[in-house]
Amino acid sequence: MALVAGIDSSTQSCKVVILDSGTGATIRTGRAPHPDGTEVSPTFWWTALLEAMHDAGGLADVSSLAIAGQQHGMVLLDAEGRVIRDALLWNDTRSAVSAEALIAEFGAATLVERAGSVPVASLTITKVRWVRDNEAANAAHVAAVALPHDWLSWRLRGYGPADESPLGPDLEQLATDRSDASGTGYWSPARGAYDLELFEAAFGRPGREAGSPSQAGTHVVLPKVVAPSDVMGTVHADHSGGNEIVIGAGAGDNAAGALGLGITAGDVVISLGTSGTVFAAATAVVNDPSGTVAGFADAAGAYLPIAVTLNAARILSSVADLLDVSFDDFAELALAANPGSDGVVLVPYFEGERTPNLPNAKASFHGLSIASTTRANTARAAIEGMLCGLADGLDAVTASGVNAQRLLLIGGAAQNPAVQAVAAQVFSVPVIVPAPGEYVARGAAVQAAWTLNGVRPDWELELDAAPTADHHPIIREQYGSYSGS
Repeated sequence: MALVAGIDSSTQSCKVVILDSGTGATIRTGRAPHPDGTEVSPTFWWTALLEAMHDAGGLADVSSLAIAGQQHGMVLLDAEGRVIRDALLWNDTRSAVSAEALIAEFGAATLVERAGSVPVASLTITKVRWVRDNEAANAAHVAAVALPHDWLSWRLRGYGPADESPLGPDLEQLATDRSDASGTGYWSPARGAYDLELFEAAFGRPGREAGSPSQAGTHVVLPKVVAPSDVMGTVHADHSGGNEIVIGAGAGDNAAGALGLGITAGDVVISLGTSGTVFAAATAVVNDPSGTVAGFADAAGAYLPIAVTLNAARILSSVADLLDVSFDDFAELALAANPGSDGVVLVPYFEGERTPNLPNAKASFHGLSIASTTRANTARAAIEGMLCGLADGLDAVTASGVNAQRLLLIGGAAQNPAVQAVAAQVFSVPVIVPAPGEYVARGAAVQAAWTLNGVRPDWELELDAAPTADHHPIIREQYGSYSGS
């Protein structure tokens, strides 16, 4: 059976998985790190992609691939295909004031109706507004605005600055998919098209989709949006190992995760990564004027309502470092405490927060007494705080019309036994834990197989745990008394 590759260019690293397209069995993998920060030169992503492909044994026997990437990251290109400034990532909150300005100009309800989401600092539309207002010299040179996964796909196809790429800076070849486009804030999931008026209002110059006619030099190029099973192009011979490899549309990271997990109606995914996400499969557009739920498109032709927290797994690592313990010892401490941590509550807004929209907030402990201030309660409160924030997101997703029948808990932190046990106490919906895996990269591989064979594969999902339901409402009740949720 043909081999396919799925690539996950995430905040922290680039992962490559090479799978059997028939069974979904993993053949080999590769990885390379990304630098820390909320603004990063895309050059690091490109270097990491090449290193990760090499670490995975190369692509000489691969027939197709697709790239999934962290959403919202703003990649600004000039007419020569060069990156103008470091990319502002999803977790960069400097554009919060720009989000407020856009909401004041259009109104939250109008923006939700037109683009599926109320702008927050994470979305690309706020970042291009920030550049317009704060970096006029950079803004003047912008010829195209891309996202991480479509910029990497473009480079892998052989495009880029003339002195760095064999095919040169053909901006008309930029392409993306509907899931990633829906995270910009200027593409409409309902209409399946860019809202060019919103883009121009944000950036101050008109935009157009790649491949469409325009007056030369006046319009900013936005990547062409291709369908889930479309072929975007082929890997250039410089990177293919001599094999002809087709490139699929790719996806935003959460949409790729949904493909990798094979979720269907009734499934809600809670992902515990650098950020925390709650997303579900939906057959209709979701519009939430409160802004808590973003009405994104998915990578399969339907929709992916999603609530996002800026703070997730790093809450646990930060508190484990504070307690000077390993993750195993951290779990033992947390499991030694009672549900509710004897009243100790951590509101974990270490990096500001997106849900709720508090970009300048900080974390805080509450309910401390001489008796309750123990290492065990501190550890458990960190887990409860992380999960309660995501439970608020789950409430918002279900309020939008999603019927949650089971929760799939994924991400590195999901393998922590204390996280699994506390999840069964925080959530009132049954929790399952899929086996550890690179589900974003696996979802990209699903898309690669779909592109290659014309049929979306149905690979079996392996489960790792199903914690016994043990709901304790008091955990969320006391959290809400301090978080305002």
